[in-house]
Amino acid sequence: MKDELTRHDEMSLAGAALRGAPWKAAAVTGGAVAVTSFGLGALTGSADLTWAMTVGIGLFALIAAIGSVSKPDAGDRVTRQARLWAGRRPWRFSLYPALGAAALMYPVQLILDGEGVFGAALDALQGGVVVYLITAVTALAFRGRGRSSLPPGR
Repeated sequence: MKDELTRHDEMSLAGAALRGAPWKAAAVTGGAVAVTSFGLGALTGSADLTWAMTVGIGLFALIAAIGSVSKPDAGDRVTRQARLWAGRRPWRFSLYPALGAAALMYPVQLILDGEGVFGAALDALQGGVVVYLITAVTALAFRGRGRSSLPPGR
């Protein structure tokens, strides 16, 4: 019988893989991009606070997720095992940072954009899909790079 992980187990593994992610770099970069985007928009007369904040949130999630899988050998034993799981299953791992990004984007869309409940949900979902795809494809690329450094038989 093959042991299947529950959604709860996968969420725990994804959380463990994200432990020790470059949170500070992700927050600084996401914030800087949001401020720069809004500032440049203000200079050109096309400032959009909602766009700037959602781009910043998306970049924050991407840097944290990609940063965590780019160094599978960093961290304690639990973190390393979770990151190895994330590298073997990048499509499943990427779902959780994408859901987190969409959850952060939703109130921004709802409050600042005023599109209503369903319009804000659709926009946040689209942002989450972008984070999902970029994270998964990048994790796949790191997986290919990481396999060459593993000893034979693993």
